[in-house]
Amino acid sequence: ADAVRAAHTVAAFARNRASGAAPAPAFAGIRFKCFEAATRARGLRTLDLFLSTLVREGGLTEAGISEDGLPEGLVLTLPKVSAVEQVAVMVEACEAFEDALGLPAGRLRFEIQMETPAMILGPDGTCPIPAMLRAAEGRVSALHYGTYDYSASLGISGQFQSLEHPAADHAKNVMQVAVAGTGVRLSDGSTNRLPVGDAAQRRETWALHASLVRRSLERGFYQGWDLHAHQLPTRFLTNYAFYRGAFDDAARRLVVYAGRSVPGIETADVADEPATARALARYVVRGVLCGAVSEDELREKGLVPETVRAVANPGAAASSSAGERTSPETGETP
Repeated sequence: ADAVRAAHTVAAFARNRASGAAPAPAFAGIRFKCFEAATRARGLRTLDLFLSTLVREGGLTEAGISEDGLPEGLVLTLPKVSAVEQVAVMVEACEAFEDALGLPAGRLRFEIQMETPAMILGPDGTCPIPAMLRAAEGRVSALHYGTYDYSASLGISGQFQSLEHPAADHAKNVMQVAVAGTGVRLSDGSTNRLPVGDAAQRRETWALHASLVRRSLERGFYQGWDLHAHQLPTRFLTNYAFYRGAFDDAARRLVVYAGRSVPGIETADVADEPATARALARYVVRGVLCGAVSEDELREKGLVPETVRAVANPGAAASSSAGERTSPETGETP
């Protein structure tokens, strides 16, 4: 079954990551069928089979990689949510799986794909996202925008469905405002323009993909979906260029903000508020995490990596000491 293969693949990724024997993603998991009536039972069966196989046959506990059989960075994705009640059902399912598999309470968290207009604006004229997060009881780790299902639901013709469409920007702006300060991450959607065909076609499509990735980064969406392996080079390159492009300026402003005396940096030409300094620090931290910037480069600029992380996430240290889970991307407490 696909769920069994997926479980063994995720376990293999975790072993490779722990041993350093081979490259492995930091996050891996499964996207199962949605909880609409026609597919709900199948989605739950798939999730049950995936989690049971991973815990009981994945070998992560025996290898000393995980105490509960699940890897760090496990991702469960609930697609096509159209009602808050579906999120509540997912919470009940997580609780049942935790009991059945002997997992700690709250261990299972999930992402939600935002693919229906009803989750941006409800029939009563309010945004359902806050209610959805309350129903999730702290288990939601991220919201992902679904480009094509959402656009199609609004009646947008196929050739005009895009991450850049005004309808897409509106939905993503609502998502961004709704989760601000919650620690819930955001992910942009995908483009179905694939880099295949002759050289000219590939260059054109790579240029489009790079511009879309850059656009997402500039708008505060630091993740995105790719549909083809040949989209990965442009995503990596665009991320590196984004984080390297303004690194010198961000580092200089952080040094000035901290009031440190560093040769060559004498006065401030930008009056940064604490919130802006936090955003600059998060930019630098993300640059380090994705490999575009090294901690040695921070030190060369007069920055202390630990201090930059503390400025980026002032509550992270306290939360970690209290045993709370924090976002692997930013350190924020959900």
